[in-house]
Amino acid sequence: MPVLKKLILLACVTLLSAPSFNAQTNWNVVKGEASADLVAVFFTSSERGFFAGDKGYFAATTDGGRSWAKQTIDTTEDINEIYFRNDNNGYIVAGRKMFSTGDGGRNWQEIKIYNPKDFKSATPEFLSVRFADKKRGFVIGSLVNKDEEVVDSIVMRTEDGGETWRRIVIPSKRELYHLDFAGSSRGWIVGDKGLILVTYNGGVDWQTQKTGTDKALYNVDFRDENYGFAVGGKGTILRTENGGETWTAIKTGFPNTFLRVNFTDDKNGFVVGNGGTILYSADKGKTWTKQESGTKNNLYGLFMTKKYGWSVGAKGAVIKYQR
Repeated sequence: MPVLKKLILLACVTLLSAPSFNAQTNWNVVKGEASADLVAVFFTSSERGFFAGDKGYFAATTDGGRSWAKQTIDTTEDINEIYFRNDNNGYIVAGRKMFSTGDGGRNWQEIKIYNPKDFKSATPEFLSVRFADKKRGFVIGSLVNKDEEVVDSIVMRTEDGGETWRRIVIPSKRELYHLDFAGSSRGWIVGDKGLILVTYNGGVDWQTQKTGTDKALYNVDFRDENYGFAVGGKGTILRTENGGETWTAIKTGFPNTFLRVNFTDDKNGFVVGNGGTILYSADKGKTWTKQESGTKNNLYGLFMTKKYGWSVGAKGAVIKYQR
């Protein structure tokens, strides 16, 4: 079980009575093939997409999710994220390993991003990958000791499309969960205990931003260089209109830990999390209403577009959004 999911389980809170929610929903449960926890989902078109999760489970669809074919990836580690920078070029992070594809996910090859000799008493645990442009990319996570305790953060950077990687020094030793870029220069990383880091020069230097929370932040999504959102433990939703110079906590009345946030345009956004929770906003994240997901399983992964979306979670949960 990856470090992220362990912390999520620790962050789970007892479901409390919540405000009434919008019963109108476009989410439907899909019968999936996996029985293990699913953590990541990504679609390159309405027809072609990918699911992944525990113990290297990875599957693809070419018919919009009506059928799925399991693919063999050379790992038994839990897959934490799938990310495509275009229709053909994609990446997977799975524990200590990273894989890439250049043919739309039909074939995957392992990328060597570090030398084990560089980390004598700890092991990298990679949780998120993003490319700011064609050449410049980042992988983030933590270093864990033999007792699976986090001892340091880790940020790896490539400037040649993933051929070579080097470690970037950042002002934190906390576990890093997710990153996002708006353009090629400005990016954000979120992590444990309310950590948000920002770069203004394409990831060469990073600095901390004040968030006003000590809750773990598991996911970040920026629409542009100004509007962004971060979600995390015990119902935390943070919103910014100035690139993170100031973050505002949004009160929703829903106490569950939130794990993913994704805006489909400037106004409409979705949040998913523990207990099958799905929240929806139609006003740039200022207010949120609950939607019926059809599942009580924790939802770990989210991928949204204006017309369709997917979320995946514990015990092989798969749900589909269709307008």
